[in-house]
Amino acid sequence: MKKIFISALAASISLAGTAQKVNKSWQLLFNGKNTQGWHNYGKTTIGKGWKVENGTLHLDASAKNDWQSADGGDIVFEQEFTNFHLSLEWKIAKNGNSGIMFFVHEDTLQYKYPWMTGPEMQVLDNNGHPDAKIFKHRAGDLYDLIPCSKETVKPAGQWNHAEVICNKGVLTFKLNRTVVVTTTLWDAAWKKLVAESKFNAYPGFGIYQKGKIALQDHGDDVWYRNIKVRQL
Repeated sequence: MKKIFISALAASISLAGTAQKVNKSWQLLFNGKNTQGWHNYGKTTIGKGWKVENGTLHLDASAKNDWQSADGGDIVFEQEFTNFHLSLEWKIAKNGNSGIMFFVHEDTLQYKYPWMTGPEMQVLDNNGHPDAKIFKHRAGDLYDLIPCSKETVKPAGQWNHAEVICNKGVLTFKLNRTVVVTTTLWDAAWKKLVAESKFNAYPGFGIYQKGKIALQDHGDDVWYRNIKVRQL
């Protein structure tokens, strides 16, 4: 009996150690308490419109400034990533629009906005925002490039779980645990896809194989939480 107990205890410790290693492989990009690690694109500070509330990162877009909010702005995380698995949750206000960008090259001398370099997973109220009527502009789409293979988005005001996985040029989007987009980056087919999109006017778009993760201010209230990444 003693040997069985010791064996079971050893197995339990081994499993706990394995679980701990798995947990440590994820890096929190948002700690739920403050905006540490985030700043406005091209700046060292973050706009007052980005507020931490009840463990969420909320863009308060009540003060408008054209198509963005007056006190918000697009924000980027300070670290760059190459092969990564990004996981987060988002919810959007009624009729709202936002986006999750990646491989953003932060160089304001060349690129005024992060979307001039970084591809985007669209964040949208499909039932209310005008962009939902545009092909490849709906929630979960690889914005203006590839539409969702299956629509799994939840209505405005409800939380959606999103994942962006990029490993050695293979890009996968998951929305609410379902694969909705898969493609290969940087090859001839990718270049053709970009050339046939609205991004053909921006020579730096979709060319960088290392970059930052960004959250978009599109002038509407949006909430993010449980933002984490692991390097592949």
